[in-house]
Amino acid sequence: MASFPCTKLQPPAVSDLSAANDERYQLKERFPRRHLFLGVASSSFVFLNMNRNHNSSVMAAEERSEDSSSIVDALKSLLDPNEKTKSGKLLPKDYLKSAREVVKTLRDSLSEDSKDVAKFRRTADAAKESIKEYLSSWRGQKAVVNEESYVMIEKAIRSLAGFYSKAGPSASLPEVVKSEILSDLTAAEEFL
Repeated sequence: MASFPCTKLQPPAVSDLSAANDERYQLKERFPRRHLFLGVASSSFVFLNMNRNHNSSVMAAEERSEDSSSIVDALKSLLDPNEKTKSGKLLPKDYLKSAREVVKTLRDSLSEDSKDVAKFRRTADAAKESIKEYLSSWRGQKAVVNEESYVMIEKAIRSLAGFYSKAGPSASLPEVVKSEILSDLTAAEEFL
C-alpha cells in the first residue's frame, strides 16, 4: 500500500505558537489603543475633506475657507472644556449647563400656581435638586466665584433660603420675594 505523507496532520510545535503570540503582542505594542482614536479621527478628517473638495467645485473660494474653518471650530468646541457666554467670557461648560438648569427649574417653580399642590411639589423638587447639584459642584470654585452669573444665582438662592428659614418650609412665597428672585435670575441669565 502506498502511504501519503500529507495525510498525517500534526499539531503545530510549541515554538510556533509562541512565535505567533509574540508577533501579536508586538503588533499590540506598536499600535496601542490611544493611537486608534487618532487614526480614526485623521481618516475621518481626510474623508470629510475629500468629500468636501469633491462637492466644492461649485462653491467659491471664500465659501471653501469658511467651511474648513467651521469644521475646525466644531472640532475645537467639542474638545474644549470652556464655552463663550453671551457677554464674551470663557467659562466651564459644566458650570454653564448647571447654572442654566438652576435658572430654568427655579423660574419654573416660581411661576407655578401654588394651588395645584402636586404639580407645584414636582417643580419645587426639581428646583431643589438642581440647586443642590449646583451648590455642591460650584460653591467656592475659583473659576466662577467672581462671575456675575454666579453672584446673581447665589443671591437668588440666598433670598429663597432666607425666606423659608424664617417662614417655614410650607409657607407661601409672597410676590415681593418672588419678583426679587425672578429679577436676580433674569440678571444671571444675561451673563450666561
